[in-house]
Formats: sequence, C-alpha cells, structure tokens
Amino acid sequence: MTLPLIPRETFFGNPERVAPRISPDGRRLLYLAPRDGVLNVWIREADGAERPLTGDRHRGIQLAGWSPDGTQVVVFQDTDGDENFHVRVVPVEGGEPRDLTPVAGARVGGLWAPLDVSDTILIAFNERDRRAFDLHSLNLRTGERRLVLANDFGASRLLPDAQLRPRIAVVPTPDGGSKMTHLAPGATEWADLLRFGPDEASGTWPIGFAADGVTLFLSSSMGSDCGQLRAIDTATGKERVLAEEPGCDLAEVLFHVQTRRVRAAGFERERRSWQVLDPDIARDIDTLRRARPGDLSVLSESRDDAVWVVGWSQDRGSDAYALWERGPQKLTPLFSARPALDSLPLAGMSPVTFPARDGLALHGYLTLPVDAPRPLPAVVLVHGGPWVRDSWGYRAEVQWLANRGYAVLQVNYRGSTGYGKTFVRASFKQWGAAMQDDVADAALWLVREGIADPAKIAIMGGSYGGYATLAGLVRHPELYACGVALCGPSNLFSFLSSIPAYWESARALMYERIGHPEADERLLRERSPLFHADRIRVPLLVAQGANDPRVKKAESLQIVEALRTRGHDVAYIEFPDEGHGFVRPANRLRFYAEAERFLARHLGGRCETP
Repeated sequence: MTLPLIPRETFFGNPERVAPRISPDGRRLLYLAPRDGVLNVWIREADGAERPLTGDRHRGIQLAGWSPDGTQVVVFQDTDGDENFHVRVVPVEGGEPRDLTPVAGARVGGLWAPLDVSDTILIAFNERDRRAFDLHSLNLRTGERRLVLANDFGASRLLPDAQLRPRIAVVPTPDGGSKMTHLAPGATEWADLLRFGPDEASGTWPIGFAADGVTLFLSSSMGSDCGQLRAIDTATGKERVLAEEPGCDLAEVLFHVQTRRVRAAGFERERRSWQVLDPDIARDIDTLRRARPGDLSVLSESRDDAVWVVGWSQDRGSDAYALWERGPQKLTPLFSARPALDSLPLAGMSPVTFPARDGLALHGYLTLPVDAPRPLPAVVLVHGGPWVRDSWGYRAEVQWLANRGYAVLQVNYRGSTGYGKTFVRASFKQWGAAMQDDVADAALWLVREGIADPAKIAIMGGSYGGYATLAGLVRHPELYACGVALCGPSNLFSFLSSIPAYWESARALMYERIGHPEADERLLRERSPLFHADRIRVPLLVAQGANDPRVKKAESLQIVEALRTRGHDVAYIEFPDEGHGFVRPANRLRFYAEAERFLARHLGGRCETP
C-alpha cells in the first residue's frame, strides 16, 4: 500500500486553533487562530459566539493571556524575530493594541500577576541596562510603569511573592554556579539562602511562593542527582522534599490558582506523568488521564478553580483541548490544533534506549514510516539547547519526515535535561566531542538494528542541533550522506563573543559548559566546524534568520563562504524577517520545501511537487 503524501501545508501552515486560556471569571475563552492567514487572538463568549480580537497582518501573535481582572488581553510580541518582546494590551471588547513597553531594543523577560483582582502586574524589563532585568510594576489600564527593584547585582533570575514583593534573586558566581538570595518582607538587605555549583544549574531553581509569603517552592538537585520538588522555609532555611522520581528531574508543578498550594508535580522520563499531592484534585486528574489517549496538561484555570482548560499531547495527532468543570465533573471538548491530521495515517513515536560508546545510557524517540520495508533512509534529528530535551508527542518535522519515507531518531544526547545532573555534567566542554559521538552512536544504532540504510543517513537540527549538524559532518564525515543546519554556530569564538546582552548573567556558566575563549582556546578551535570545513565532504543545506539575536547570521555565512571557497556543494537560505527559527508560515513552507527536495535528492525519499 502506498501511503498518501501529506501536503507540507498540513504540517507547517498555521494551526486551526491553539493555546486556549480561560478568563478569570470562567466565562470566556481566548485562543490563537488565523485571521486572513495570520495568527491572531480570538475570543469565544459564554454563548459560544466567536470573534477575532486582534488584526495583526504580518508576523502573527504567538503568546497571549488574560489580564488579572479579565478586562484586557495581554499580548507578547517581538519584531521579526529580534526577541525584544513588548507587552501590549487590548480591551476584551475590542480596540487597538497599546504598547506598554515602547522602548526600542529593550525586552520584557518575565511577568507575574497578583492573587487579587487587579489591573497591575509585575514585569522583568531591561530598559535601564540591556544586560540585567529590573522589576517594574505595570498598570495595564493606565500604562503607568514604576521601578520596583533595580537589578544592580546581576541576578539571572528574580522572583516575587504572591503580593508582588521582590523576594528571591539568583546571582551567578564566577565558577559558573549561583547563590540564591532572599529578601525578607520589610528587610533592606539580601541574605544568602543557598549556593549551588554549575552541576546543579539545570536542576535547581526557584518556582514560587506559597500564599503565606514564607514557604518557597523550588526544584533542587542539591544532595541528589535529580531535581526534586522541595519546600524551604525562608525564615529558618529548613527544607523538605515534596515529590521526586528516581532517574528523572522535576518537569512541572501545578498550583492552586488562589491559595498557591502545590497540587501536583510532573515528571518526564519517557512520557509525562503526574504525582498528585493535593487530594482535592486526585479525582479530577484520574478522570482526565483516562478521558483520552495522550499526556495530560492543565493549561489554565478560572479564578475560583471551578473551570480548567486541559490538553493532551499525542504522537499521532496534534494537541487536543477541552474544558473541565470540576463541580459536575463535566468534560467539554474544544478543538484540536490541526484537525486535518486526525484522519491521516501518522506514524507512532516509540521511546528507545541504547548505549553510547562509553557505556552511558542514551534515551530518545524513534518514529518509523507506516508500513515501510527496512532498511530505510534515515534522519537523525538533533534538538537545540543543548540543555533542553526532546519529548514524546506530535512534532511536525518528525511526521513530515516519516511521511516522506524516512526513519527519524531523536536522541537526548548527554547534556539533555531531565535525566539528572550527572548526565548534564557529562556534557561539560564536550561540544563537538562526546556530545557529538552520542549523535553518531544514535545513527550507528539505527544501522545495527537493521532500521537504517548505512549509505542513506542525514543529520539535521536547529540552534545547537545546527551546530551538531556541522560538527557531525566534520567529526564523522563517513557516517552521513548529507546535513541540514538551521541557525547553527560554526565558530565558537564568534558565537560566545556575540551572545545577546541579556545572556550576560549566564556567561560564566556558558564558559564552564562550552569552554573559555582564552583558557580553552585550543579546545574551542578544535570544536569549531569553521576551522575544519575541509573535512566536510557531503552536501549541506544551511538556513538562517537574518535577525537572530542568539546565533548571529555571521555564524552561517562564515561556514557557507568557507565551503564555497573550496567549491563544496552547499545551499544557503536566509530569511530577512525571521530570527532564531521560522515563525511565518510562508517562510516555514519555503524552508521545508527546500529541505524536502534536498533530502530526496541525497537520500531518495518522497517529495511533494512543486
């Protein structure tokens, strides 16, 4: 049986509806949906009537939520991928958006809403110094903004309590670690609460305060390998463990919307699971888990906690959403993000585990084309970060590749988060070395298992995955038939020297994890693909957003020029209105059309025409 070729538009065009959020009073719903081909905010009234609220005609809106009093919608938007996000508000009854942070080059890096009904929120804003985020109160009705705390101590993270008082600051230390400091109510001096080293950076962070303003909830891997959910009494320093899962880090916490009581802790090994800590929601979570296949998330709640918006991620379909009324235990389906996928023959995603060459256990996800004979052409798809992870569920790239006939392997190489600090520590100063060997070992595992044709394996990824593509073609030139690199660093010296100003607080940690330009000069030169371009022997496709603030376009241009100077087969696509990744559907469709033709030419998979 020949499976239908699913159009690229189905995978990479706009979703039909996505990101629903319930209003504080539980009567309205906002979500993102296309308006004239561009993602905008829509409102669904209590009677089911739907209407567009915004009218963006260019990049589209990717993130929006309710004001605390429910009278306005708060929109976060940058300009063509520059990541300088502004806060804009739109009255829920309609009107033009107002920019409440209209400072060119500045960025809103966080937002906190009070527990009470209010028109004032707290934001982290780097207007004063692009390297540091200060705390400002922001009145969403008048637009008045007031400096609450000047971040003169270079904190990488600031956290208020439920009354929006600054209470916690995480301040980097020269060794790449941090100290977590505490400002007691009424105090004027910050006091150290705890210190942690670079090993703990991925598993230790403050989450939020209880309503009492004394108990701080945090993820911590201090004294354990994996991040645990803990509570610390900020007055005494006494800690207690609330939830843990051997072998994996804390991934998510569900709070009561008003009391700030911890209700459940989410962990992710192969798939997301929940430990329910609040008996009040045990019945809800159990019912919702069984309501439909997929991994459950609680996405938003009404102020009285009576109505939830819930969602399920799944591998053979896009995210599905529903309303959950807790009193009557009533579930009302809303929509799925891409309903056109529901009737199509999508491929299943299976968790896999295999050893790296040094014996370290590697985890990942394998997706195989439906009913395709082996061995197959294959794509090793490398996630960015690198200190994040791939997860189970629908991903457009994976299903697109599987539909074109490729086996797809996503490997959580060493350094990927979720597997404890020892696994992260194993990645320190291993860019282009052991981390790269993990990716190669994933490809070799495909061959050993009889899944992949050894002559038809591609490496592909974005951000760090783009770097890994370039480094893979340098370090293992005999293994891959071709590579596709998106927004990938090619020169670790220029990459580290051009990081965004708002990453400055993470510089010491980056030096510890990647390498210091002076102390580790030889290492960084060895690990930079640019200086070894002559080792790249196979065709390469490079794509880049011109406005990328994290990986400047010079990173792509350098390697492309070096290869072209040598007469090498390299294709380059640049998008003038994109940043670190491609948001506009027209740009996504253009890129994936080029990538599809490229992979078909070099691996022999299927290709949509034109």
